[in-house]
Amino acid sequence: MELRDALLEKNCSIIASNGYFSYDSGIRPVIDRINEKKDYFRDLEVADKIIGKASAMLLTLSGVKKVHAIVLSEAGKDIFEKYGIEYSYDELTDYIVNRKGDGMCPMEMTVKDIDDLREAYEALRKKTALL
Repeated sequence: MELRDALLEKNCSIIASNGYFSYDSGIRPVIDRINEKKDYFRDLEVADKIIGKASAMLLTLSGVKKVHAIVLSEAGKDIFEKYGIEYSYDELTDYIVNRKGDGMCPMEMTVKDIDDLREAYEALRKKTALL
């Protein structure tokens, strides 16, 4: 069974080819794993419901091999292309919308003007520590 199908079947937010999956929302399932082990996603395939620039940068920093997003932002797509990460998606969107539906996701906003993966990781660690 491919990861996309497993993601939808389990109705989880993320699933990886090493068996990891989570029901947590946002970037929490990705950043928590990377906080434990920087290269947690090295050479793995991942399927995620929503990937914006923030998640794309974290997964790329961690060494992900291949990604499928149900919803992928243009900025997330640009990161995967820049770093040569194989990716696919069901829906491409201009940006990830916040939970209220009235603006950009705060994590995507945090890295909007950041190009360096490590700088993005540090900014996102600080942002998630405040939540």
